[in-house]
Formats: sequence, structure tokens, C-alpha cells
Amino acid sequence: MPQIVTFQKEAVYIYHATMQINITTVETSSEGAWQGDNPLHYAFPMLIIQTTLVLLITRFLACLLKPLRQPKVIAEILGGILLGPSALGRNKDFMRLVFPSWSTPILESVASIGLLFFLFLVGLELDLSAIRRTGKRAVGIAVAGISLPFLFGIGVTFLLRKFVDGEDKVSYPQFLIFMGVSLSITAFPVLARILAELKLLTTQVGQTAIAAAAFNDVAAWILLALAVALAGNSTAGGAHKSPLISIWVLISGVAFVLFMLLIIRPVMNWVACQCSPEHDKIDEAYIGLTLAGVMAAGFMTDLIGMHSIFGAFVFGLTIPKGGEFAGRLIKRIEDFVSGLLLPLYFASSGLKTDVAKIQGAGAWGLLVVVISTACAGKILGTFVVAMLCMIPARESLALGVLMNTKGLVELIVLNIGKEKKVLNDETFAILVLMALFTTFMTTPTVMAIYKPAHRGISSHIRRQLQRQSPLTENSQGSDDLRILACVRGPGNVPSLINLIESTRTTNKSLLKLYVMQLVELTDRSSSIVMVQRARKNGFPFSNRLQRGELRDQVATAFKADM
Repeated sequence: MPQIVTFQKEAVYIYHATMQINITTVETSSEGAWQGDNPLHYAFPMLIIQTTLVLLITRFLACLLKPLRQPKVIAEILGGILLGPSALGRNKDFMRLVFPSWSTPILESVASIGLLFFLFLVGLELDLSAIRRTGKRAVGIAVAGISLPFLFGIGVTFLLRKFVDGEDKVSYPQFLIFMGVSLSITAFPVLARILAELKLLTTQVGQTAIAAAAFNDVAAWILLALAVALAGNSTAGGAHKSPLISIWVLISGVAFVLFMLLIIRPVMNWVACQCSPEHDKIDEAYIGLTLAGVMAAGFMTDLIGMHSIFGAFVFGLTIPKGGEFAGRLIKRIEDFVSGLLLPLYFASSGLKTDVAKIQGAGAWGLLVVVISTACAGKILGTFVVAMLCMIPARESLALGVLMNTKGLVELIVLNIGKEKKVLNDETFAILVLMALFTTFMTTPTVMAIYKPAHRGISSHIRRQLQRQSPLTENSQGSDDLRILACVRGPGNVPSLINLIESTRTTNKSLLKLYVMQLVELTDRSSSIVMVQRARKNGFPFSNRLQRGELRDQVATAFKADM
């Protein structure tokens, strides 16, 4: 029998067993308190309260963790757990007031839109051609970082199926693939943020980690698609459908990917050409159609039996990485998605995480085993291959710790596993804590074992700065004065010219000026990735937004003032 929850003039039917909730009679907005309405009984005011609460808690935790140099994702995961049944959610009155059961589908739907566009951004920032150009070193490290955790996952799968109630009802291949992916995945966006925080983006370790993580990301999503196809072969009660269903899902998935790469990709190349610098402006219709394409791609993969995020991810891969179009897309949606919608996804995930389900010494022992296995598999596999690639031991160990970063991508995998009934509440809580611990330990561990700022340049790359006093015929015995000038835009040029002129001593002294354009490194993952994407002409990814326009303005300003 359905449970009936009655608010003024409205009824909400909640089927707890199947999670199918009829909310058609829930009104969107209230008439106001003066009319006697309670805004918390209406969908949109409730969503506003939930969003505000989530943002306040996650930002507060982010401020607390900032001195520890932790990525923002740690605060968002902790905020979601605190709002769930593990902490504040243990108060039934709080849950009924702020997170009533009828509001859950609304919150999850809004959060899923954010997740959809986040995976689109991940695909947009992953350059397949760059992955193909990566050296054997990065590919070997990525393969080892996936393979060994998968092998270790066999033992973890056996233990969890034996000691966690209900997991033995899930087919072994499904459970093994989900466990293997959760143990072997590397969160590319979180890793980029950590490398930027530790100032390792331009080091040998940072460049290798970014390349290996990109390859790892693509492989993990392929394996996860396989796991979802296999999981679609089971019903909620644990019964198995025909194995042909999984085969058809896989065939449909391959056909979808081929369609996107062979048909949609040339179309998006044409769209990118229409948005090139040769045109005066970007037609907003192209932006709107692309965003609609993200939704359509998500719908198609959901229709064929895969999760909608796969469609958005593949659609992001089809968009050309060069030119103004990709940069404009990132600029339009990244702040809104990462700043507002993704915290809602962490909150909805936290509402499903009940740490109290981990009961007894045996369950906590399983948590220790899972964490140890995840760390050992990832770090050991990466360390061994890095040593074989002649990377020093300390840097190889730091690389292994960096590749063990989990974060948001791990939560996506776990939530899909829970939706597909592969992971129960206890296993889900164990793996969420594992993701939280492995990500939290990354920054302090790397700081302890690898300190390039204190040790100078990497031990296997020696560079020497020599002081020279060139004497040439043109200088007539005078020393050259070399100045490195850093600018952000044309507005900085006049004051910089005045400062440079004040340093000149005599007219006979040669002045050599080297101009460097600065690029702001913000919390955006795209601003971090662009540091790695230096074009052959020396200008970074971000300047594709202006494609030489800003560069020409700076050069013109210097010529006019010099």
C-alpha cells in the first residue's frame, strides 16, 4: 500500500519499495505566508532552502579545510555525509523539515542535470589526440594503475560477498567490475586541482600524472559502461533477465559511440569553424544547440540502457578542443555547474550514505581492508612501472599517491552501482569512506615525500643558471640589462613601460625585454588543464578564447609606448 502524505490540497504517493514517486499533485510555488501557506510544502521553495543549506555547509567546510590544502571536493563529500543519515539526518524532524521524502526526486533531478553537464565538461577537456601522443611512460603507468587494482579487487569482491549481507545475491561479474572500477579509477579533475595547489603542474611528476590520469579516465568509463550493461541484466529483486539484454545494450552502446564519432564529430567541427576568429561573433544558436545536444545524447544512452552521463561524456569528446568555441562553452557553463549544481549531487549522494550501516569490528575491518587494497594496488602498480621508466624512487612514490586520487568520479561510479542494485547500503558506505580517505591523504602524503620547491629542480633534470656579461661590438663594453616583464592585458603596459624606463642607466646600455603574459589559475579545472595545453606557438589554451586578439593588443601597446 502506498504511503499518503497530505499537505493542503495536495497528496504525494510514495512507493518506498520501488522508489516510484507520484509528485504530480505537488505544487511548484506557494501563495505566501500571508495566505496561510507553508513554503516548505511546495517544490520550488523547498529546493531553494535545500540548495542554500548545501552551499553554506560545503563552503564553510571548504574554508576549514583550506589551510590543509585540500581540494574542494573533500568539503563537498563531507557536507553531503553530514546532511545525510550519518549525522544531521539522524534527527527525523530535521529530515522531515528540510529533506522530506517527496522532495528527493526533485533534488536528484536537478543534481543529475549538473552531473550531466559536468561529464560533458570532462569529455570536453579530454583531448583524445593528446592521449594518443602521450609517451609510452604515461600509458604504461596508467595501464599498471588500472590492472593491479583490478586484480586486488578479486580478493576484495570475495570478502565483501562473503561477509556483507545481500551482496552474494548480485552476480559475481557485475560486482567484480564495479569493485574493480571503484578501486582503479583516478579522478582527473580532482588530480588537476591537487597538482595546481601543490605547484606540481609543470614538473615531471605533474605532467606524467596528468597524462596517465587522462588515459585512466577514458579506460575507466569504458569499463563502467560494461558494468552498467551487465547490471541492467538484473531486476530489483535479484532475478536475472535474458543475457541477450546485456548484449543488445553493449551493441547499442558501440553503435552510439560510432555514430557520435563518425557523424556528430564532423558536424561539431563545422560548428567550431563557424565560430572561428575569422567571424565577427559567435552565433548564440550554436551554443544553445550544443547544450541541447548534451541533453539529447544523455537521453539516447539512457534509452539504450546505459546511464545518461555516458552520452554527455561522449558528446564532449566529439567537440574540437581548439578554437574559440570550446573555450566559450566552458566559460558559459563551468561556474554554474561546479559552483551550484554539483554540490547538490554531493548532497543527494550523502543522503544515501549511512555510516551507521558499518556495524561491528568485522565491518570496520572490511573498511580497513578495502582502503589498504585500494592504496596498495594503485600505488604499487604505478611505483613499479615508474621505476622501470627510470623515474627516481621518491618521485615514483609521489606519482603513485597522486594516481590514487578518487573524489567525485568515484562517487559517480558508486551511485550508479547503488542505483543498479549492485551495491547495498553497507558496501556503499564503505566505498564512500574509502574514496574520502584516499583523496584526503593525497595532499599531505605528496607534500611529505616530494618537495620540489625545497629540493630545486627534479633530480633527473639538471639545469644551471649562469651569470654572463656579454661583450659585443654593438654594446661597446656595456653589459646587457635583461628584464622579464609579466602582463595580464593591454592595461598593464603603460605603467610597466614607465617602470622599465626607470631602470635604464645610460643610453649606451642595451635593454633586452622579455614579455610574459600571465594566465590566472582559478578553481576551474579548465584553467588548470590549459596550463598543460601549450600550443606550439607558446600561447596557452585559454587564449584560444581570443585567438591572438589579446596577444596583438599587448604587442601593439608595447610598440606604441616604447
